[in-house]
Amino acid sequence: MTFREINSKMVEAPVVPGRRLFSQRGAMLAYRGDVAFTPNIQGGQGGLISMIGRRVAGEATPLMTVEGNGTVLFGHGGHHVHVIEMTGDTLYVEADRLLAFEGTLQQGTMFMGSQGGVMGLVRGQATGQGLFTTTLQGHGSVAVMAHGGVFEVPVTPQRPVHVDPQAYVAHHGDIRNKLSTALGWREMVGRGSGEGFQLELSGNGTVYVQASEEKL
Repeated sequence: MTFREINSKMVEAPVVPGRRLFSQRGAMLAYRGDVAFTPNIQGGQGGLISMIGRRVAGEATPLMTVEGNGTVLFGHGGHHVHVIEMTGDTLYVEADRLLAFEGTLQQGTMFMGSQGGVMGLVRGQATGQGLFTTTLQGHGSVAVMAHGGVFEVPVTPQRPVHVDPQAYVAHHGDIRNKLSTALGWREMVGRGSGEGFQLELSGNGTVYVQASEEKL
């Protein structure tokens, strides 16, 4: 099962018996066939622990479980949509940028401080992003949302990448992240992104960056 990009703001996903999809509430634009949509209070495939993580992260709206036999068109708010094919590794994605994903993927929640240390802990307060990031692991398709499109930036051991935290969409690979500052603490007062804070990603993998700092 693979998501297919219809245009820059819409994806098509087949729904087959015995296989589930999960989507953000309100993401269904149209569908064909015998397809059912039900709220999923368990937080996708991650179960109760994932649900608790999503609640702590401020995600009060449950995912929708999509089942049946047909085809669904997904999109949300006119945002650009980008499809990522998972081949067994783990994708870290801002939860509010997650449009839909296949039920073959195991969902979890990562506390940003576990990778970024103390600086990771302040990321949510300083940038408006959550302290928690959704993880998806396994084989399957993921559709993410962004303002103005998504650009894939390779991260290599020789070349770390610095990203505005509000432009960050997702990343995968053997990557560590930490929040760094380009200014002193006095100069950063009132600055939530851009020249004040930078998310530094180092290691080996890919980071997905949106073309705008605007929040979804």
